[in-house]
Amino acid sequence: MDQVKIGKFIAERRKLLGLTQIQLGEKLAVTDRAVSKWETGRTMPDSSIMLELCSLLKISVTDLLTGEIVTMENKSSQLEKELLEMLKQKEEHDKSLLTLEWVIGGLSLIVLFIPIILGAYLPMKDWQRILVVFSGFIPCFVGVFFTVKIEQIAGYYECKECGYRYVPTYKSVNLSMHLGRTRFMKCPNCGKKSWQKKVIKKQD
Repeated sequence: MDQVKIGKFIAERRKLLGLTQIQLGEKLAVTDRAVSKWETGRTMPDSSIMLELCSLLKISVTDLLTGEIVTMENKSSQLEKELLEMLKQKEEHDKSLLTLEWVIGGLSLIVLFIPIILGAYLPMKDWQRILVVFSGFIPCFVGVFFTVKIEQIAGYYECKECGYRYVPTYKSVNLSMHLGRTRFMKCPNCGKKSWQKKVIKKQD
């Protein structure tokens, strides 16, 4: 949000309706200094009075938050921009998650092998050796769970047969054969099984 733009818009609407800062403040039970701070972009109106402010200025909340009167054409354009931005943010988030998957997977292997190496080379009793080795499996299994969960929710799988992209269930990802991030699964769209690769975007 552009607070300066919103502030100027509030001032324009107030003046258009012939109200002073004092008069507008009295109607909202705030001081004229508070109104002044809104109009200079230093602060935003509190959410508790935003609807009342919009009603007094004869604008919508959308108008207020964008700092201009939003027409139907502008609303459609704004909605399209917001959707594209949301998709972009999801793609970036999914990329970060898939990078995190590699980090967790690597750490899980390290946590698994360190106790095995210690158990194999350090002198200790048999029960202690078993306990040490077993201690590496628990965090490793937890790490594997999270890596599979990340792979399930980040991005999409693309069916090789029909090209449909979707987010599968955790069970289908966990139980499927795989080569890296390519998994042999049944497509919910065409019903055929194929080697489905991981993709970031819903559509190219």
